[in-house]
Amino acid sequence: MFNDVYDVIVVGAGHAGSEAAAAAANMGSKTLLVTMNLQNIAQMSCNPAMGGIAKGQIVREIDALGGYSGIVSDTSAIQFKMLNKSKGPAMWSPRVQSDRMRFAEDWRMMLEGTPNLDFYQDMVSGLIVENHKVVGVKTSLGIEIKAKSVVLTNGTFLNGLIHIGDKNFGGGRAGERAATGITEQLVELGFESGRMKTGTPPRVDGRSLDYSKMAEQPGDENPEKFSYLDITKPLEKQRSCYMTYTSLEVHDLLREGFDRSPMFNGRIKSLGPRYCPSIEDKINRFADKDRHQLFIEPEGWNTCEVYVNGFSTSLPEDVQFKALRSVVGFENVKFFRPGYAIEYDYFPPTQLKHTLETKLVEGLYFAGQINGTTGYEEAASQGLMAGINAALKTQERDAFTLKRDEAYIGVLVDDLITKGTEEPYRMFTSRAEYRTLLRQDNADIRLTPKGFDLGLASEKRLKRMEEKHEAAEKFVSFFETQSVKPEEINPILESKKSAIVNQSGKLFKVFARPNVDMEDIRKVESVEAYIQEHNLDREVIEQTEIQVKYSGYIAKEKVNADKLSRLEYVKIPENFDYSQIKSMSLEAREKLKKIQPATVSQASRISGVSPNDVSVLLVYMGR
Repeated sequence: MFNDVYDVIVVGAGHAGSEAAAAAANMGSKTLLVTMNLQNIAQMSCNPAMGGIAKGQIVREIDALGGYSGIVSDTSAIQFKMLNKSKGPAMWSPRVQSDRMRFAEDWRMMLEGTPNLDFYQDMVSGLIVENHKVVGVKTSLGIEIKAKSVVLTNGTFLNGLIHIGDKNFGGGRAGERAATGITEQLVELGFESGRMKTGTPPRVDGRSLDYSKMAEQPGDENPEKFSYLDITKPLEKQRSCYMTYTSLEVHDLLREGFDRSPMFNGRIKSLGPRYCPSIEDKINRFADKDRHQLFIEPEGWNTCEVYVNGFSTSLPEDVQFKALRSVVGFENVKFFRPGYAIEYDYFPPTQLKHTLETKLVEGLYFAGQINGTTGYEEAASQGLMAGINAALKTQERDAFTLKRDEAYIGVLVDDLITKGTEEPYRMFTSRAEYRTLLRQDNADIRLTPKGFDLGLASEKRLKRMEEKHEAAEKFVSFFETQSVKPEEINPILESKKSAIVNQSGKLFKVFARPNVDMEDIRKVESVEAYIQEHNLDREVIEQTEIQVKYSGYIAKEKVNADKLSRLEYVKIPENFDYSQIKSMSLEAREKLKKIQPATVSQASRISGVSPNDVSVLLVYMGR
């Protein structure tokens, strides 16, 4: 049935698996995507949205490299918002509300239109490993499929256990069975495994809600989009979300079910996501709060199914229903399905290299929740990186990694393999020390040349980026060289309550003032004339404004990044014997031996390794 040897087999077709399969196939590798149900490719298992704080930057980075998530997010969007616009551009984060069914359908159509990609529906129950190298997979039907590399993206399916109140049953997602066999084999091969948990809220009938009692949350007045390509367009119409609140009455009703809650009676022993806690966890941990926000999110353009964001729970369904009926606007609510929690196996990611290849088995890659992360975006970015590196390995090309000053994806991977995680890992802007460099607006400038060199980003994508970059640089140069007279600029400065000028000066200096924005500076005749003459679009104008107003911060951060990156080039030999460095602390030796960092820079980021330990290591290595 499968006589050919595949270059890459991807196991699982969630966000990680879909990006991994697309990347490997688009790079010319003969790829097979194996999943338990082909009808559920790229399923949005939890909230119907993509992007958000730091996550939006990741989706832009995936798109810039040539991945599919940005395009599909645009084609299936029902609302767009740029979050954090009141803060500096390093914090701006795009987010779309998605049509859940259209999202999955668009993903499948894009994958089916990808050359070199085959599909097969079955459960992978084991790996074929010879001499510490993966050579294929075994399925539940007893079929063996050979491959040069394998990417595992099992999501929440590895020995998944669903909890609703005092009931629990095996499953990787509501209505779908768990995957068995892989964890046990990996543990036999020497891998360390653990358990994590995540949860999801009830889905309800929007026709039973009273939106007049809630606060409307519309999309942006002038919506943007995710993909840098012009094959997608910004939304012309949008669907609103709504906001309401829990109350003390709701909290009291929820507490009535705590004795039957798997969270509190010991049935669930694993840790859930700290930054997306269940409603019962919120009212238990924050007992002083009288209410919590709930965001009411439509699941699509036409469906009446609604996602109750903020009400994730594993309480008994009768408790969920009774409590939710006491929420303002939910007095007559009807359930489509109750919320639940799910426990699943993961593998501490310190067992991986920067390429996401495992240290124990050559050619085997892990991506997504199997590495202890939470979120579609985090999963998709890992899938992209694993797919790229699996393809590169089979093509005998150099591995591809991203540094912390190059991408949020670089921060994510480095955090995982260097520090590990004991709770579901979620990306935040605060995790990136170079976030002024890693903005959502310049992901294409940072990464598209790399994607093109890989054979992943198209020439059209590269040309579009180069044109944008060149136009922005020329516009910045215009501000640096063009002068403005006091009589032209002072009325603008006075209207902004900014100090007037007494002599002509460069536009750059005036525009760099914090209270003068592009809308103000366009009132200068020469600026608007330049924009019209060169037909500059929103992206170029935004890029120019950021470069002018934040040039000092950007330059300073670049200098810091360059200083620290020097240690990235100081390689540590494989299987380095740290026990011989007696002047290093015992904790540092133990941590370094376990993680086996590839560079001195990575070693310096390991918890428990002090600056003194790094100095000792450098001296020992003759640096």
